[in-house]
Amino acid sequence: MSRRGWMLFIALCIIWGLPYLMIKVAIREVDPATLVLLRTAPVALVLVPWCAASDRLRPLRPVMGWIALYGLCEFGVPWLFMGSAEQRLSSSMTALLVAMVPILAVILYRLTHPREVIGATRILGLIIGTAGVALLVGLSVGGTSTLGIIEMGIVVVGYTLGPFIISTRLPDASGPGIVAVSVALVAIAYLPFGVTHLPAHLSLETIGAIAVLALVCTAGGFLALIALTREVGPARATVVTYVNPAVAIALGVVFLGEQITIGMVIGFPLIIVGSVLATSRGAGSIEPAP
Repeated sequence: MSRRGWMLFIALCIIWGLPYLMIKVAIREVDPATLVLLRTAPVALVLVPWCAASDRLRPLRPVMGWIALYGLCEFGVPWLFMGSAEQRLSSSMTALLVAMVPILAVILYRLTHPREVIGATRILGLIIGTAGVALLVGLSVGGTSTLGIIEMGIVVVGYTLGPFIISTRLPDASGPGIVAVSVALVAIAYLPFGVTHLPAHLSLETIGAIAVLALVCTAGGFLALIALTREVGPARATVVTYVNPAVAIALGVVFLGEQITIGMVIGFPLIIVGSVLATSRGAGSIEPAP
């Protein structure tokens, strides 16, 4: 990848390692649907006026349908189900399941681009990265539930389709405009339920977690994702989910007192190696057009 691609990749790995901890904190006092509203509304209130003033919204009218679909796949459905799943699953297990996004992305891209040859090096990288994630969380399956796993399966599908829509249907649209419109549509959809179920009191800890989710993980994260997707393609962009669990577990160790396991010590290097291989330009690969 280019230097810019690697910088965006590293930044997004850190930004998207934060939500697992923040969601865990927030759902102690806020139900998952209300949390979706609180994550999207502040971003919409900031980005929509700015994008309107800079004329980033008017050119999006012809592709509003695709932007709405992107918002549904990337925000509306996954965030609801992830919040619900984290009530049943550990943050480590949630991170492990999300890390399957690159595998599904490669399969999706191969199905929609029959001429694309997924090189052996990239396939090996995906396998090594998946193994690294499994070791990172110590193959812990305690406290899981069938419903939680199904919910995370829906999250994985949504997270796979989001970057694919950006790359194939919205390649020339304004990145900030896409994020502004999509989060605004999701916020409007969740407004009736979120307002009526908003807790009477929120602790400072919960408010801080929601602020990080909204401003850092949503506004900053998805602007970085769009830039990364356009720089390196949708399949490679989703490899970021391999490193997120490392950040998530590091935060868990520091703030929640979770123990460091042998799986963490061995798994993290494998994740890095897998990410490098999966994003490499393998011999014989047919790269998609910019």
